[in-house]
Amino acid sequence: MPQPSRRGRPRKYASPSRAVTLTLPEHVIETLTAGEPDLSRAIVRLTPASTKRAARPAELCHFGSHAVILVSPTRTLEKLAGVELVPLPDGRALIAFPPSRTAADLELLLEDAVDGPALTRADRSIFESVLEVIREARRSGEVSFVQRSIIVFETRRPPTPRKSAKSPV
Repeated sequence: MPQPSRRGRPRKYASPSRAVTLTLPEHVIETLTAGEPDLSRAIVRLTPASTKRAARPAELCHFGSHAVILVSPTRTLEKLAGVELVPLPDGRALIAFPPSRTAADLELLLEDAVDGPALTRADRSIFESVLEVIREARRSGEVSFVQRSIIVFETRRPPTPRKSAKSPV
C-alpha cells in the first residue's frame, strides 16, 4: 500500500525522529563527517546494530511516489535469482538485475526456488518476503514496475602475488 504523499522536506529516516541540538568539539565533528558529510547520519551509524529495529527479510522503502525493495543480503539470492545485491549502510541491500530481466522473471525465479528443497530457513524467509512484496505490488493495481539503472562501482583488485615453490636462500 503506497504511503500518502507528504508536503515539504522528505523524511531522512524511516523510523520516527526529532531534531536535537548538540555541542561537540570541532575535532569530533571533523572525524564524524570525514566519511559521511551529514553529521546526523554519521552519528546514527555509530549506534550499535543491536539497538536498531529488527528489519524484515524484505520490505518496501518509500521515497515520495517511488519505492524500492530492501532485503537482508544473502549470496543464495544472488546465485539462484541471478541478481546482484547492492549493500546499504544499514546492513540491508537493494536488488539489482540486468536490463534483460524483468520483475516477472524475478518473481518466477523466486517461486521456483521457494518450491525447491535447496533453501535454508533464513534464505526461504528472504525469498518468500521478496515474493510477497512483488505480488502485493503487482496485484494492488496502484503501482507499476519501472526498471531504472543504478551506478555500481566494482573494485578491481590487483592480482595476488603467487608464492613460488622455491624460496630464496
